[in-house]
Amino acid sequence: MDDHSAAAKLPIQGKRNILITSALPYVNNVPHLGNLIGCILSADVFARYCRMRDYNVIYICGTDEYGTATETKAMEEGCSPKQICDKYHAIHKEVYDWFNISFDEFGRTSTPQQTEVCQDIFKKLLENNWLSENIMQQLYCDTCKRFLADRLLEGNCPTPGCNYDSARGDQCEKCGKLLNPTDLLDPKCKVCRNTPHILDTNHMFLELPLLKDKLEEYINSMSVVGGWSQNAIQATHAWLREGLKARCITRDLKWGVPVPHERFMDKVFYVWFDAPIGYVSITSCYTREWEKWWKNPENVELYQFMGKDNVPFHTVMFPSTLIGTGENWTLMKTISVTEYLNYETGKFSKTKGVGVFGNDVKDTNIPVEVWRYYLLTNRPEVSDTLFTWADLQAKLNSELLNNLGNFINRVLSFIAKSPGSGYGSVVPDAQNADAHPLTKAFGEKIGSYVEQYIEAMEKVKLKQALKIAMTISGEGNAYLQESQFWKLYKEDRPSCSVVMKTSIGLVYLLACLLEPFMPSFSLEVLKQLDFPLETRFSLSDEKCDVEKATTPWLILPAGHRIGTPTPLFRELKDDEVEFFRNKFAGSQAERLAKAQVVTNKISEKLKETKI
Repeated sequence: MDDHSAAAKLPIQGKRNILITSALPYVNNVPHLGNLIGCILSADVFARYCRMRDYNVIYICGTDEYGTATETKAMEEGCSPKQICDKYHAIHKEVYDWFNISFDEFGRTSTPQQTEVCQDIFKKLLENNWLSENIMQQLYCDTCKRFLADRLLEGNCPTPGCNYDSARGDQCEKCGKLLNPTDLLDPKCKVCRNTPHILDTNHMFLELPLLKDKLEEYINSMSVVGGWSQNAIQATHAWLREGLKARCITRDLKWGVPVPHERFMDKVFYVWFDAPIGYVSITSCYTREWEKWWKNPENVELYQFMGKDNVPFHTVMFPSTLIGTGENWTLMKTISVTEYLNYETGKFSKTKGVGVFGNDVKDTNIPVEVWRYYLLTNRPEVSDTLFTWADLQAKLNSELLNNLGNFINRVLSFIAKSPGSGYGSVVPDAQNADAHPLTKAFGEKIGSYVEQYIEAMEKVKLKQALKIAMTISGEGNAYLQESQFWKLYKEDRPSCSVVMKTSIGLVYLLACLLEPFMPSFSLEVLKQLDFPLETRFSLSDEKCDVEKATTPWLILPAGHRIGTPTPLFRELKDDEVEFFRNKFAGSQAERLAKAQVVTNKISEKLKETKI
């Protein structure tokens, strides 16, 4: 990977330095919408907000590439694990680029830097006596000459009443019970279908019970200081209540970071030991001076975004690993956790092809800002939420089109009208706006909403902040109606000018507040305003413009000439929704068949119309 340290941002003394990570997506498949909202998109919104506040921030992510799942996928596709990683890393990158995700570095874990950082942490843990050796019993395949990882095993589920004959070594997909490989009845190697046998194998363990006091001290302090989300606190304390156990950190695999120990040369690190270390190694690809971010807890705040299944690895495993080195690591301050986003009638399924995946969204021709908006309004912050096409249609048509798009287009179109019926595309002057009671009260209300927006964003309550921004747009529509500007234009031109200058100021304000959520939308609004992005409304600590929000008539200068207004959103129709619902309802083959049926029906209708 290219090192671009010369251009890299480093922590700045006296500034607020924020390091953002989102759970590294596993490389072996295409991300679906649930994966996107769970960590990547949420972290991007917060990173963009931090830049708007002029905080010194970097956003680090990348593909998690080691482990059994990659080896298994490579076998399925008849290639090497590295080829699988190269293929899917490119797919992930393309999906995130389309979604306008603003990483400072999007890397990967199969790098020399990962090996170096991972092995160094391991050696420090070993020196500090936090590691132990223990014998485990695992299933070994004589034919394949290898210990079989969970995903390479298949057998009958031992759970009474289930007896599913294709249960994996780690979990039964039918009843959902977590399993150990040795629990399976009549186990078979998935590669050669022969029966494996139990064999002893030596492994390294991280002694979490010995680190318990230091870990609990960190959790008890930081969960309060960092305002951890309730679901993160609950998941963490559930682990602590069950009692911490020594955790195996090695695996009998080939694809992974080699264990630098003479008795474990044939083993690699378990992916859940090395994956969170990927945050550090990817930062080291971003800058050689990575320690200024990762070993600087006095000056750097670490914010981490993930789905609920990843919580214990970030609140228990990873902090324990770093604490055990005895070094001064930047430990996570704030964790933002999402529940699951489910699809229509059930879960997204990669194997069954149910749901919308990252590479599908472009083909729908629904713009990226609509996808981002819908996922963020539906962000599963406290409980699971559901993606439905009808809901997407309703939110696009009523909230984006009829509320936000309508307000902006109404204001800009009126200003763009030729003199005599509008302002000839020139922002009017607003004389004595303070003396206009409706406008004065409106400005104070908007200022209050902006303060609420900032408070919500600071607490990483993204859905709440987005709702507040959309409320501001709704207030704009109500203000236009109440002012009856179309009458004022004929009867009281100075008052009409106050209303329109205030309204166009609010258009600009909305473009700025919504930029973290819908950056492409904001760019389009700024283009229609013909106002450069670099001079945008600031929410920085040094130059906070919240005061301007209470006087939106002062935001844009009088005499400024706007660009050409065009509609920002397009209605999503019922027949399109039905088409998409059918298209994404089942396996790839089923999808194609259903899509063909719908296409045939449309063709028949067109023929009938021509007749």
